Amino acid sequence: MAFSHVCFNCRLSPRLGLTPSRQFSLSRRSHDVLRPATAPKPMPDVKHIRQNADLYAQNCRDRNYAAHAQYPSRIQSLTEESKQLDHDLKKPRSRVKQLEKTVAELSIALRKDASKDEDNRITQQLAELKSEAQQLKQDSQAMATRKTMCDEDIHRLALSLPNLSSAETPVGDDPRLVHYLNFDPQAPPNWTQQSPAELQARSHVTIGTELRLIDFASSATTTGWGWYFLVNEGAMLEQALIQYALGVARRRGWRTVAPPSVVYSYIAEACGFQPRDQHNEQQIWSIEQNERDRQSKPQRSLTGTAEIPLAAMYAGRDVDPADLPIKLVGASRCYRAEAGSRGVDTKGLYRVHEFTKVELFGWADYVATEEKAAPAATLTADGLFAELLEIQTEILTALRIPCRVLEMPTTDLGASASRKRDIEALFPSRFRPASTSSSSSVDPAAQHLEPAWGEVTSASICTDYQSRRLATRVRDAAKDSRFPHTVNGTAMAVPRVLAAILENGWDPQRGVVVVPEVLRPWMDGVETIGGKN
Repeated sequence: MAFSHVCFNCRLSPRLGLTPSRQFSLSRRSHDVLRPATAPKPMPDVKHIRQNADLYAQNCRDRNYAAHAQYPSRIQSLTEESKQLDHDLKKPRSRVKQLEKTVAELSIALRKDASKDEDNRITQQLAELKSEAQQLKQDSQAMATRKTMCDEDIHRLALSLPNLSSAETPVGDDPRLVHYLNFDPQAPPNWTQQSPAELQARSHVTIGTELRLIDFASSATTTGWGWYFLVNEGAMLEQALIQYALGVARRRGWRTVAPPSVVYSYIAEACGFQPRDQHNEQQIWSIEQNERDRQSKPQRSLTGTAEIPLAAMYAGRDVDPADLPIKLVGASRCYRAEAGSRGVDTKGLYRVHEFTKVELFGWADYVATEEKAAPAATLTADGLFAELLEIQTEILTALRIPCRVLEMPTTDLGASASRKRDIEALFPSRFRPASTSSSSSVDPAAQHLEPAWGEVTSASICTDYQSRRLATRVRDAAKDSRFPHTVNGTAMAVPRVLAAILENGWDPQRGVVVVPEVLRPWMDGVETIGGKN
């Protein structure tokens, strides 16, 4: 199996500037993408977009989709053109029917006994009528073709728009601090007083290499930059983190799934997963096809997150409202191209091409009925989102990792998210004493720590954005249908959390990493890694 390092939006040229506008591949025409008959048919809410064009245009600008801000008004104008064409088609089609009736009558008259002059007159009249009918059919076909193009463009542009942002989402570039976990900003950790050399000694790269937990040298030979070997207790830590996260989710009623890591590319697009990130870096690895397959088989891609196959489990299906909420948790290997990314954020395990992640994904009904009035909080997307955040909080609190919870701003949201919260952990190795004068719009009290924070989990509400594109419906006994809302979030991003454990659990006096107590059952009871142990 070969892989192509070309995203499935490669035909869109990057935009230049300090803050590039984000690209979104659903702006392609539908006939550019091979889709089997079983593929779900996307159903964007064109009516709502058309009736609220200004709202959608401003939403595009708020979310750094400036090039898309013209799409709502374009949808309006295309809709008017489509309606006008539909109206204009009635007259020629009616005239063609009249002509066909007249031609039939004249043809009958021509077969009857008549004078030669009368035959000639009828023959000439038939020729003129047929010519007029042919011209009208050509004109009608041209208008019908144009109407089809208008309708396709309306559908395409509607699918290209990002989701509407929640009222909870800060507008702009700055996140809003919600609260801290395992951290007091008034009592910063003692490593902030350490020298650059001492901070480097706390790096998970240094610790993992010296304790023989991570092998970057071998991966550089086998695969290249962005890959790694976890060995010895490092490999055990990965499995412990997976099992611990799955256990926390299962106790709350989330069903375990082992999803595939390869999906149709159009499924990834339907989920709103960007082929390029906000820095125009490629994210998706597409599986290379030979020329024959490119013409006959849909493109497939490696998944960047289990969110994609989990969402697709109910693609094209009707869901009984009694079965909601549906809560799934899946552990999988994930693949990100991360083309060109370098720097402090990409050293070691923080930004890699392949990693294991435990993902939470759920569907919730947003229509309240008397039967579902209690407990309402668990049946709505907001309630499911809150439960997901509780799972993330429980996991990271028990791991004793210093974290902060952020309500993310509009410019940080992916195409599908209406609202997103991130949890960032402190990484001592990312701290730079020279940057203590830098300002922080998140928390001035801890502004000197700003460079040391790094995202470890994310949670999003996607309203009906994904279910519309995956044709997942809620259909009740009365046959009324609606689109469920979806939520998703990270239960465990193994490499980043593992790195945070190494850096925050490092005891320089003993030369060991303290293993969080909740992981020890899957670590053969090991309490520390390194030293004489």
